[in-house]
Amino acid sequence: MKVSEWSKSNIDYGRKLFDSGLEGARSGEGAFLHGKPLAPFLEESARHALKPAVIGVLLGVLGSRAGNGHKSTGRALVFGLLGGAIGFGVGVAWGNRRLAASVTSSAFRSMGKVRDEHWLENNPIDYA
Repeated sequence: MKVSEWSKSNIDYGRKLFDSGLEGARSGEGAFLHGKPLAPFLEESARHALKPAVIGVLLGVLGSRAGNGHKSTGRALVFGLLGGAIGFGVGVAWGNRRLAASVTSSAFRSMGKVRDEHWLENNPIDYA
């Protein structure tokens, strides 16, 4: 097999693998949401993530004071914003964990089928 044929074959396989992953992710999302729109689910997740964000702000402000004892307002603001962003991100990730699990497992399942087909094309089984 020439290099050009080999690269074209691998590019086609990569494209099929990528497309199957996207298709699987879409089907996993649909299976989890049961036909409901995604936006209200994400809005609810963001609302529930506000508590961890507030806790992150408080921990960030307290952490800014613990370093060297100086009472710098700028430092407290930066640490508070950073703590709030981390808390919000963790809260959203935690709220969406079941959706993420459904999407990833469905995508991997779909990609596994394409990988199996590709392997069988390259390694045919002779039962005779």
